[in-house]
Amino acid sequence: MKHLNLLFFIIVSVIIIGCQQKKPLQISATYLEPLDPAPNSLENWNVIENGLHASIVPISKRFVKSDLPKIPIEKNWTTNVWKGERASLQLALWSKDSITKVVAEISDFKSETGEKLPSSIAQSRFVKYVITDEFAQGCGYRKPEDFKASLVADALDTVSSYAVKQFETRPLWITINIPENATQGTYVSTLKLLIEGQKTQSFTLSFNVLPKTLPPPTAWKFHLDLWQNPYAVARYHQVEPWSKKHWELLTPLMKELADAGQKVITVSLNKRPWGGQTFDPFDSMIKWIKKADGTWEYDFTIFDTWVEFMMNLGIKNQISCYSMVPWGNEFYYFDEETNQELKVKAPPGSKEYEQLWIPFLTKFKVHLKTKGWNTITRMAMDERKPDEMKAMFNLLNTYAPEFGASFADNHKSYKLYPNQLKDLSVAFGATIDEEDLQLRKQNGYISTHYVCCSDKFPNVFTFSDPSEGVFIGWYSIAAGFDGFLRWAYNSWVENPLQDSRFRTWPAGDTYLVYPDARSSIRFETLREGIEDAEKIRILRQYLSENNKIEELKELNKMVEKFNITTKPPHLDHLILEGKSTLTRLSKL
Repeated sequence: MKHLNLLFFIIVSVIIIGCQQKKPLQISATYLEPLDPAPNSLENWNVIENGLHASIVPISKRFVKSDLPKIPIEKNWTTNVWKGERASLQLALWSKDSITKVVAEISDFKSETGEKLPSSIAQSRFVKYVITDEFAQGCGYRKPEDFKASLVADALDTVSSYAVKQFETRPLWITINIPENATQGTYVSTLKLLIEGQKTQSFTLSFNVLPKTLPPPTAWKFHLDLWQNPYAVARYHQVEPWSKKHWELLTPLMKELADAGQKVITVSLNKRPWGGQTFDPFDSMIKWIKKADGTWEYDFTIFDTWVEFMMNLGIKNQISCYSMVPWGNEFYYFDEETNQELKVKAPPGSKEYEQLWIPFLTKFKVHLKTKGWNTITRMAMDERKPDEMKAMFNLLNTYAPEFGASFADNHKSYKLYPNQLKDLSVAFGATIDEEDLQLRKQNGYISTHYVCCSDKFPNVFTFSDPSEGVFIGWYSIAAGFDGFLRWAYNSWVENPLQDSRFRTWPAGDTYLVYPDARSSIRFETLREGIEDAEKIRILRQYLSENNKIEELKELNKMVEKFNITTKPPHLDHLILEGKSTLTRLSKL
């Protein structure tokens, strides 16, 4: 009887274990991708075996959903990191089976001396596809049917599980944030892909912590200026602008920007400073009210709340106010006498312009002084004509010279206003004369560069080579600039998660990140280039202070290779060479 009971116990245990093993994997909720506008119908997926295939691949490789990866299987990833750095790696998953449910799990990172870093420093995100187009002629109105459309991997969805479909390639992006207090040494972890109905696949992740520390992003010297559009967030999520829900949605999105080292708060002083160039036009963060007696009143409530909100996230170096020279020279205000909003055309230098701006500047600078923001506020302009800028400066220098200007300049205006342009950004490929650049640095002025719809290389369109994001950081420091400007952090198109195309510019030009604070391959590689620029700055200072002349020459010689304006044949190889030099010098 005892033997029968034991046999019964064994049978029941086997059944229970078998049921546990066959329990279906739980897949996180995600959003629907668009239909592929140009699937590869010629690809022969039958040349591969059944089951899920997976391999570690370079982050510079961008995949096409319907293309079968023709790559060797790589199960090991290793890199060198600084304390406080963010490292990224990518896996490609592909299958010819109907649906393969996959869950990614990462173990703790352990060193050879017993030190341990928790698995929570790593984040797994499956990469989603979005419709893109092509550069063609760059700027200009676009009819979608006139440009080649395709699906491109870009959005990083905040899920670590996914159902990989038949005949598709699905990237998996891993981000590892190295703690600032990590002990020097080599750490190893295991990435497991739990695959429903199949054997678990394992990958070895390893990084070597070097004896150098990257400070937190708020302390980075790199001047990052990505313009924010809070109105796009309200429209996309269908919430009232500046409501409690709006602020809740803005918080993680702008925190992500702060964590990339953003230095500038974008403010719209008046309505539609860029006309209607974005899908979501900017409203005014300040209420302009003309009283019935002809005097002016201004409500700074939204302005104050927005600036304080951004500063609390760590973005506090500069407030760029758009704009005293808006596109079209149109201004809006509420007129009490007529009880309606009025629009007035007031080009700089006109009587109407003075009537608008003299009373505003008089009250605005007093308000900023009470807030303690008067020394970091700039009157900001975007590619305005020299005659408009001259008339604007005549007025600004008279009534509020302490502000100075922030200007995205495509007219080499710094020669005309050497002391007014406290924040100058020149178009990519343009230069600032070395003597003027050094003088600007001595005066504490900011000098950056920017890319826009006219730049095929380098750029961060959804179809751009991911290596170009890294290159931007290296070029910025190689060309002697303090940082980088890009006009749109989150000026989303109508359906940004499905289609990155816009009516006027190459796809992805209007935004770098996606709704619900989803990052992108473009944004992560841009951030990586900024980290590299910070490393270069720190190493230069260290080598100089320690009289390591030959090593400093080696570093500068490597950096100079990035002072180029045309794309080299193997950009990813050049970047790897640069990173190898940084690693070698970081071990000193």
